[in-house]
Amino acid sequence: MKILVTGAAGFMGGHLVDSLIKKNTNDEIFGVDDLSGGYMDNVNNKIKFTKLDLRNRKKTEEYINKVKPDLIFHLAADATEGRSQFTPINCTERNYVAYLNVLVPAIRNGLKKMILTSSMSVYGSQKPPFNEKMERKPDDIYAISKSAMERATEILSKVHGFKYTIIRPHNVYGPRQNMADPYRNVIAIFVNCLRNNKNYFIYGNGEQKRAFTYIDDFTPYILEAAFNKKADSEIFNIGPTKEYTINELSDVILKIFFGGRKIPKHLRPKYLHIRPLEVIDAWCTVKKAEKILGFKTTVSLEIGIKKMIEWARKKEPRQFKYQKLEIINKNTPSVWKNKLI
Repeated sequence: MKILVTGAAGFMGGHLVDSLIKKNTNDEIFGVDDLSGGYMDNVNNKIKFTKLDLRNRKKTEEYINKVKPDLIFHLAADATEGRSQFTPINCTERNYVAYLNVLVPAIRNGLKKMILTSSMSVYGSQKPPFNEKMERKPDDIYAISKSAMERATEILSKVHGFKYTIIRPHNVYGPRQNMADPYRNVIAIFVNCLRNNKNYFIYGNGEQKRAFTYIDDFTPYILEAAFNKKADSEIFNIGPTKEYTINELSDVILKIFFGGRKIPKHLRPKYLHIRPLEVIDAWCTVKKAEKILGFKTTVSLEIGIKKMIEWARKKEPRQFKYQKLEIINKNTPSVWKNKLI
């Protein structure tokens, strides 16, 4: 079988490829990434890797025509939920458009199954815990893209006969994550700020509630979804059911980073206005994933953050890489507008 992983140089894609190689010895594994948020260090040298910007329809079509993948894990994304209100065109092109650029030629070339990595953001600001029977109610541009990707998959599957599974992960973190992104991955941002001897910022009062998934509690289940027939045509939440406020998360990170020692005054977090349309509380139920995929949480937040900090300390601190915003005005978060971290 020919297996394609998009976003193969990214955090989740890199871990997935490693697990695919361990699981499947006879399959051909291909990977693509434009390296806008991924790193070649994450790319396993046992796959056939190609640098490719999926926004380029012609080159993407040529690539898919050549590879003719049977199974696709689509992880490539511009996963910047909060920033998407200020980069709506870039977000739409890198998510919805790029996905269709992959999916359409893949269908023409005999695609058997698509594993789409979506987002918990599609639930919007509905009351948690979110379950898969809830309707999609996107509150931001990123969530609109992800909702559209999900619905397009469902529609095209009915018409053209390929199988699919949609995965909605919840704040995945861990070693090999992109530490240079100032817009997403709150744990990575907090840890990288401390590594750079800078304070980090908390939006609003910090009482927003989230659940956080260590990478080892994500990868096995996206794999299981691909090869378990009971997962066909299904949507799964993946993430722990225990939620934390951002303030609680901050306390855990500071405690572990400083080993219980006194926290320097200049490294204590500062508070800013909440970001526009930020969902306050977001976590999920995982009963469906437990029943069909065998999902379970094995790594606590404390242990996961400890492992991530240990990994980060073996690497050089990364300078944050800011992107050009399409809209800058009084509503643009000052951290991004003034490059405060």
